[in-house]
Amino acid sequence: MERLIKPVRFWLCATILILGLIGCDGFIGTSGEPVDRVSDGDTLVVKDTNGKNITVRFACVDAPEIAHTNKEKQSKRISDRNQFNWGVKAQERVQQLVQQAGDRVTLNITDSDRYGRKIAEVRLKNGTFVQQVLLQEGLAKVYRPYLNKCPSKDLVQQAEAKAKEQRLGIWSDTKFINPWEYRSLYKK
Repeated sequence: MERLIKPVRFWLCATILILGLIGCDGFIGTSGEPVDRVSDGDTLVVKDTNGKNITVRFACVDAPEIAHTNKEKQSKRISDRNQFNWGVKAQERVQQLVQQAGDRVTLNITDSDRYGRKIAEVRLKNGTFVQQVLLQEGLAKVYRPYLNKCPSKDLVQQAEAKAKEQRLGIWSDTKFINPWEYRSLYKK
């Protein structure tokens, strides 16, 4: 009888464990919001639980612009080319980070903007703070007008200061125009 009970107990425990893991997102690696696409260096689109797209603008930072229209894509203006080249680098870095995280991110929503986008601090499932990476690599700047709504403002300011000191990314480019200045000058 004892020889019969041990295998039954083993299989019963194994079945309970397997069923528990199937229902636990954290164990099978599906925690966080699924990313539908990376729109640019500081914006992405996630799917909510109902499959609806939610546009998320990164809190605390402003990344260089990317070309959206055919006219912008074909522009020969040096300021456009410069801005868009850095914008593509920022977008590609965010895509790389998101892909490495299994196309999922964790959001700390801090606000909404006038376009209906959610403003959020974005982290990968391993805890990597996406905005911090962009700033450390010189692919974005701290967006100071909204720092009061940035829970990690000290962290982002430190990351930017380090990149500036090391002249990384946009900090090495004397022709770079801040994204907010570029928008006000050229995106009328």
